[in-house]
Amino acid sequence: MDKVGRYEFMAEPFHCDFSGRLFMGHMGNHMLNAADFHSSARGFGMKYLMSIHRSWVLSRLAIEMTEMPEQYVKFNVETWVESAMRYFTSRNFAVVGADGHEYGYGRSIWAMIDTETRQPTDIFSIDNGAINNWIVKDKPCPIDKGGRVKMSDDAQLVRTIDTHYNDVDINGHINSVKYIEHVLDLWPLEWYCDHHIRRFEIAYVAEAHAGDQLSFYMEQEPLVEGQSSYNIRIVRSDGTECCRSKVTF
Repeated sequence: MDKVGRYEFMAEPFHCDFSGRLFMGHMGNHMLNAADFHSSARGFGMKYLMSIHRSWVLSRLAIEMTEMPEQYVKFNVETWVESAMRYFTSRNFAVVGADGHEYGYGRSIWAMIDTETRQPTDIFSIDNGAINNWIVKDKPCPIDKGGRVKMSDDAQLVRTIDTHYNDVDINGHINSVKYIEHVLDLWPLEWYCDHHIRRFEIAYVAEAHAGDQLSFYMEQEPLVEGQSSYNIRIVRSDGTECCRSKVTF
C-alpha cells in the first residue's frame, strides 16, 4: 500500500456556491474525509480508535487554493503524513485534477485524545507506533504552515450566533467544518462577487457544544501586495476562546 493516499471526489452542484465552484467548507470536508480514508486503511483510523476510546481531533488547518473545482468536475485529494510526535501529527493535502491540474494544497495538525477524559494521549501507543511506517518526508507541500493568528484587544464584535443539532459532530462538539462556514458567512454575498478566498487558516483551542453561543471578533491586517487578510477570534458563551482564524482574499 502506498504511503500517499489518493481519493476521488466530485464537486457536486449542491456543494457549490453561486459561482458554480466548490464551497471552501466542502473542500475542507473532502480533505478530512481523505484523512479518514487514509488512516483507516492503514490501521489508525477513527473507527478503530473509537473502539479503544480514542479519537483524532483536528488542531490546525490551512487551505490555500489557486482555484476551486467547478460543479460536476471530478478531482483527487492526495494526503500523506509528514511527521509525527507523541501528541501531534502533521498531515498534508494536494488537490489535483484528473489531468494533473493543481487546484491547491492543505496542511493540518492533529491530536489524539482519550474520549473519556478528553485529554491528549500518546499517538505512538497505537500498534507500537505504526504511524511511523507511513511518514513521507520527501513529498512537497508548497504552502506555508499555519502560524499563530495575532489579535489585539481592539478587535470588533461582528456577530453572535446560536449553535444547534447540525453543528455537532461524532465527537459531540461543534464540527470543525462548521466553524469554517460560520467564519465565511461574516462577509455578505456581494463581497464574494469580487473577492476570491486565497487562503483559509483555523486553529482550534477549546471545544464548544450545542447550545453554546459563539461570538465572532474581527480585525483587518494592513494590505499586502493587493491581498486583504482578516483575523477572527471565536469565543463561546462562558468567555472561553474556541478558535482563531485568518482569511486572505
